[in-house]
Amino acid sequence: MQQRLSVKEKISYGLGDMASHIGLENVIIFLTFYYTDVVGLPAVFVGTLFLLARVTDAIIDPVMGMVADRTRTRWGKFRPWLLWLSVPFGVSCLLIYAVPETLSLTGKMIYASVTYCLMMLMYTAINIPYCSMGAIITSDDTQRISLQSWRFFLATLGGATSTFLMMPLAQWLGGGNKLDGYFGAMSVMASLAAIMFLICFFNTRERVSAPASHGNFIADLRDLLRNDQWRIVALLVFFNISFGVVRLGAMMYYVTYFLGDASLFMWLLAAHIIGKCIGSAMSKWMTRRLSKLTIFTLSAVITGLLSISIVFLPATLSLLVAMTVVVSCFYQVTTTLMWVMMSDVVDYGEFKQGKRMDGTVFSTLLAVLKMGMAVSGAIVGWTLGLSGYVAQASQQQSSAMMAIIALFSVVPGVLSLLSALAMRGYKLNDATMRGINQHKLSDSHPATESNVLKPQELS
Repeated sequence: MQQRLSVKEKISYGLGDMASHIGLENVIIFLTFYYTDVVGLPAVFVGTLFLLARVTDAIIDPVMGMVADRTRTRWGKFRPWLLWLSVPFGVSCLLIYAVPETLSLTGKMIYASVTYCLMMLMYTAINIPYCSMGAIITSDDTQRISLQSWRFFLATLGGATSTFLMMPLAQWLGGGNKLDGYFGAMSVMASLAAIMFLICFFNTRERVSAPASHGNFIADLRDLLRNDQWRIVALLVFFNISFGVVRLGAMMYYVTYFLGDASLFMWLLAAHIIGKCIGSAMSKWMTRRLSKLTIFTLSAVITGLLSISIVFLPATLSLLVAMTVVVSCFYQVTTTLMWVMMSDVVDYGEFKQGKRMDGTVFSTLLAVLKMGMAVSGAIVGWTLGLSGYVAQASQQQSSAMMAIIALFSVVPGVLSLLSALAMRGYKLNDATMRGINQHKLSDSHPATESNVLKPQELS
């Protein structure tokens, strides 16, 4: 019988992703402006730095996952990384907003390169063990869904905290000095993130037996690629993150040129955050009535169709806010369940191959996620460029307007429908996962072995 997780442990686990989002959302939303308009770095340099760092990060992810899989301490495999890296992660976030005024332009570029890469390295090193923990805190599917629901609810609040408080804090703490303001605001954010990671460490437990791996990296990757359900979930991850990046990337262009007022961006962003909070809570309620496969497919189809329908809506703010809440709500349901499926892939791989690779599975799927971010981000830029978009033009030509509307509605809608289509290859339904868990129990209680699922039954 699986142990029911306490609300305290679920919240504590969610605080880990809240900490991650406080750091990462801040970087995504504000760092480009900080580098170009506050520090004075060339925009081309900043874009190149971000691109190279992301490619490097995608390569490092699987390595970090394999390192985490080989960790053995009295605290477990993944929890100790939260203890070891909570403060270094907070410090690395702070350092990127501490560019010295006295440096030359070249010196500032070198400082930015080193500190940004350090921050991304610390993020990878703490986030991959954190994500992997979700698979070994519990093996019960119902508890995993509840755990991920709390996680993404708090992660969304973390992103909202970073988004809405950073600028007011910077203005209040810095007075007339923007450099001091950003440094002071990030000091608050980084301290909160470090504390949240420590709370996550002290109030969670690793319950699923996951002995440290000893094989070589190449063998792990070969076994991973043979896992057919990993390949299906990798497709889901790619389409899911691409939906969010394309839609959010086009949102500012949509409100500026279709609605005609850039200040309305905050309305749609707030609606997006509210929808995600509702979706995080709703996923747990929905899976009490239907299987997670059914709920994922249904939510992905609803998300896709509603997103595409936006193309037919008039330029009315109230309608768009309401639609954004609903679309973001169902999108968050798919995101929450996707992370539960990642945990299922770990159990399935252990069941089929006799090797448990939590860190390797999660880190490679995170690498796919980052590649999806890079590709979908490029899609936005390429589509705008090929459509004849002109930056800061008072009015865009018709082809550019069509591209902007499509990027906010049709393109993400199609991506969501593709994720629903990919679910046709996913076979780890609730009954199958119960059979896999019973098979694990049979290793300790051979008398029950005749009633459990056999590996060949999933071939």
